[in-house]
Amino acid sequence: MKSILLGICAAFFFAFTFVLNASMELAGGSWIWSASLRYFFMIPFLLCIVLMRKNLQPLLKEMRKNPGRWMIWSFVGFGLFYAPLCFAATYSPGWLIAGTWQITIISGALLAPLFFVSIQTTDGLLRIRGKIPIRGLSMSLIILLGIVLMQIEHAKQLSFEILLLGVAPILLASFAYPLGNRKMMDVCEGRLDAYQRVLGMTLASLPFWLLLSLYGMFTVGLPSGGQSFQSLLVALFSGVIATVLFFMATDLVRGNMQRLAAVEATQSMEVIFALVGELLFLSIPFPSLLSWSGIVIVILGMILHSYVSNKKVESSVDQTLNLN
Repeated sequence: MKSILLGICAAFFFAFTFVLNASMELAGGSWIWSASLRYFFMIPFLLCIVLMRKNLQPLLKEMRKNPGRWMIWSFVGFGLFYAPLCFAATYSPGWLIAGTWQITIISGALLAPLFFVSIQTTDGLLRIRGKIPIRGLSMSLIILLGIVLMQIEHAKQLSFEILLLGVAPILLASFAYPLGNRKMMDVCEGRLDAYQRVLGMTLASLPFWLLLSLYGMFTVGLPSGGQSFQSLLVALFSGVIATVLFFMATDLVRGNMQRLAAVEATQSMEVIFALVGELLFLSIPFPSLLSWSGIVIVILGMILHSYVSNKKVESSVDQTLNLN
């Protein structure tokens, strides 16, 4: 239950990404700076936290063990996640990005066969390849149904170009984020806390952000003061607070694909939080009754997803105890 609550809190702060990115796009800011500035601004915050906890040296030591894996999976988990998300903001409104992003609920579940889980047996720990949680996946489909109902009226007004350029990058990001996160959990094997892991992944992904920034300087020029300030807010709320909360939640259920899928399902709440944020700060039209029915289905699907996942885990534990 603690992991689910942490996931919901993370979704609240992640929602700032969609609202502020939409605001920056409306003000004429480039997606290049919206993406790269977030990670530049994250470093001082995270560095202070890790230094105060006296955990910097263990992090650097851990990164020196596998520098290649750190750079690859940090690029996947952060670079291929956030750059496409910001690029999509050029072609799609914030509500569509927040809604489409929830495909990560299914993406995360489909990645299960790429990882191994540990099961305690009478002969010790047994590592087996993860399986796609079918029952949990069915609950994810309920969540996505609710999202479709929320956005169906708006989607009718979009051209094919906007759908393609606005949705395809988000689909890429939906697989990259959980893949990079889970791979880094495997690399760290529980030796680092969430703050260390986020800082390490941010530092390891810096080459990509530096190259992207260099490209931005020659193509669109330097960012405005307003975009820099809003990127700072995204870095604090979404990049630091939300990411750390989400990583803490996933760390609590590391190695358990069913509960991990339930934690990732909590990110469906981003749609609701982003919707409220756009209503308050960007003055978008008030949702229709159909959209509100979608919100109810999203919440119901999330509750059912958590219940089914936890019930399956408890059943597996009981079977193991009986075998012993």
